[in-house]
Amino acid sequence: MSKVLIIGAGGVGHVVAHKCAQVPEVFTEIMLASRTKSKCDAIAASVKERTGRVIQTAALDADNVAETVALIKSFGPNLVLNVALPYQDLALMDACLETGVDYLDTANYEPLDEAKFEYKWQWAYQDRFKEKGLMALLGSGFDPGVTNVYCAYAQKHLFDEIHELDIIDCNAGDHGQPFATNFNPEINIREITQRGRYWERGEWVETDPLSWRMSYDFPEGIGPKDCYLMYHEELESLVQNIRGLKRARFWMTFSQNYLNHLKVLENIGMTSIEPVDYRGQKIVPLQFLKSVLPEPGSLGPLTKGKTCIGCVMKGVKDGKERKAYIYNICSHEESYKEVGSQAISYTTGVPAMIGAMMMLTGKWRGEGVFNIEQLDPDPFMEKLNIHGLPWVVVDL
Repeated sequence: MSKVLIIGAGGVGHVVAHKCAQVPEVFTEIMLASRTKSKCDAIAASVKERTGRVIQTAALDADNVAETVALIKSFGPNLVLNVALPYQDLALMDACLETGVDYLDTANYEPLDEAKFEYKWQWAYQDRFKEKGLMALLGSGFDPGVTNVYCAYAQKHLFDEIHELDIIDCNAGDHGQPFATNFNPEINIREITQRGRYWERGEWVETDPLSWRMSYDFPEGIGPKDCYLMYHEELESLVQNIRGLKRARFWMTFSQNYLNHLKVLENIGMTSIEPVDYRGQKIVPLQFLKSVLPEPGSLGPLTKGKTCIGCVMKGVKDGKERKAYIYNICSHEESYKEVGSQAISYTTGVPAMIGAMMMLTGKWRGEGVFNIEQLDPDPFMEKLNIHGLPWVVVDL
């Protein structure tokens, strides 16, 4: 029997709860906790309607370690599955250490008062988790997550060495809104307004935000889209764990309409995280902007089209050059039909469930802190095909 405590009731938490409920032989008991219990209750009602399973819910301030410890002791989970905000990663890892429970998340830690994300804060927990005999799995979403597993799979089966890596994330869906983000607006906008960064021959090279552009012709009818170079967290671990890597970059598609809106918001200071005085009260412009933008969960019934996320890799196999593309196509409409969510949340939530499944069934075990490409990719890749994110390998 395995009990899982899911923390976070946003779009990804919605998907994770539904997907865990679909696998009762692994997830025998489920609790969903969030600061706003009513959100958990609404998800639980949807899970009951779609799967017939009853999941427990609880109110939780995930910033409060003592409160999380108390909930863990009360419920007794085998695993804490963190799909809350990245600001809360360290507090939840502390709670897991105190209670002796394994940990999993989908996004690396970033401090609330600085738009900066990197793994150093979580990697620093290595010895503490190892000493307690516990496992912490970082970045079990899609990117990071599935893209890391694609690289590990390619390293194991397709290449002797991977020399060049381009991770390309395309959302070809349309929700019809003038401006909206497909996941938490605050996290999304902090991420894409940072300076770009890529790995080139042993060092990091920085670029101005969204200043590098290329066009990529995506498969299965999506066609050519403009992609912009960004820094993304999986690059930090992949350059350490993939043999022979000489260049690694991350690209994401944006429409011109989205970029125009974003530029205006930047120019008038609405993307700033520095507090300002408003009628005697301190407010953070980006947090205010989040409050007036469409709730990402509301986009599910509106969004049509597909996502395509994958890795283009060049390297050597048996002394010969090889170039391969591993990708997934996910339909917004099919995701909504299955779990009531658009494909951005779906493509993150499904791998979070599969990562938890790997840990709870013993397919992935270890003591310490792990990035996902450090583990055997084969059982994870098998479950992707079964649970809604089938993948394709193409030689280019």
